[in-house]
Amino acid sequence: MLIGYARVSTKDQDTKAQIAALEFGGCEMIFQEKASGGRWDRPELHRLLEQLRKDDVVVVWKLDRLSRSLKDVLTFMEKINQAGAGFRSLTEVIDTTSPGGRMMMQIVGTFAEFERAMLRERTRNGLDAARKQGRVGGRRPKLTSEQQKEIIHFVTSGQKTAADAARLFNVHPATVSRLMKFTKTA
Repeated sequence: MLIGYARVSTKDQDTKAQIAALEFGGCEMIFQEKASGGRWDRPELHRLLEQLRKDDVVVVWKLDRLSRSLKDVLTFMEKINQAGAGFRSLTEVIDTTSPGGRMMMQIVGTFAEFERAMLRERTRNGLDAARKQGRVGGRRPKLTSEQQKEIIHFVTSGQKTAADAARLFNVHPATVSRLMKFTKTA
């Protein structure tokens, strides 16, 4: 049996084009979901894997619909193989039911892993360059340094509790707790 899997990442997207391609490819059953390809907890994909039988073939429109992580793709491929099933990607023309297809899957996986490593390296180099220029990443502080000093003064002098200071400055109590903790260690 050919079993299709269609996935989109956001609620704004739909799986219509993928489903049409899977149906055209001969899939008798199609599992679909809206979830990030980087997440492992995808219920429909796991349902598909649980119901696989010998000689079934899992079909995806494109390899990245299965996962964006090479490690996860290889884990899924191992689960498919353990079930005695095959895998087919319509776009990359990968079909693990043949020796050539298994080799192609390994080559594509190697290139995907290489690209992810290059992306991580470029990101790391960009962050390092930004730090050398004095730029710091992350969210801007919710409180100015003056507001932080006021909160510390109110809480340490006993004029206000941490919760009262948080309400006064419209921040989460955890923000005040972190500020006080940092003050004690500094």
